[in-house]
Amino acid sequence: MLRDDINNAVKEAMKAKDERKLSTLRMVNSTLKNADIAARGDGKPPLTDADVLAVLQKMIKQRQESVELYEKGGRAELAAGEREEIAVISAYLPKQMSDDEVKSAISAAVTETGAAGMKDMGKVIAVLKAKYTGQMDFAKASALVKAALSGG
Repeated sequence: MLRDDINNAVKEAMKAKDERKLSTLRMVNSTLKNADIAARGDGKPPLTDADVLAVLQKMIKQRQESVELYEKGGRAELAAGEREEIAVISAYLPKQMSDDEVKSAISAAVTETGAAGMKDMGKVIAVLKAKYTGQMDFAKASALVKAALSGG
């Protein structure tokens, strides 16, 4: 379903002659096709919408890292291009959770799994990924889970 939205947006970007959006969406489609091929090679089915969201999040994270590097290198025009790509890709992610929402989701996941310490961190992260893929930054969430489980 998410792929259909992206493919329709490619057509709209072509009609509107929006080059940045068109090139970004084509890159997204290419990345998704490569992920499908890799999954098929591993004997897995094509990507689900949750898998697609994870791929989109990874693409955004890569661009955020590029923005930092370009800014450190004094390449503002390249950083701006990456930010435009982030905006295009972000449009296909669900609304991101606020810090408070993330914290309450973590509390609920800790309660649900009965996590008692750091050894249960994987269980908590698995529950969060199952319910909130695309809605939270799991790097930040992981640090919050670690703090919650270590009594901090």
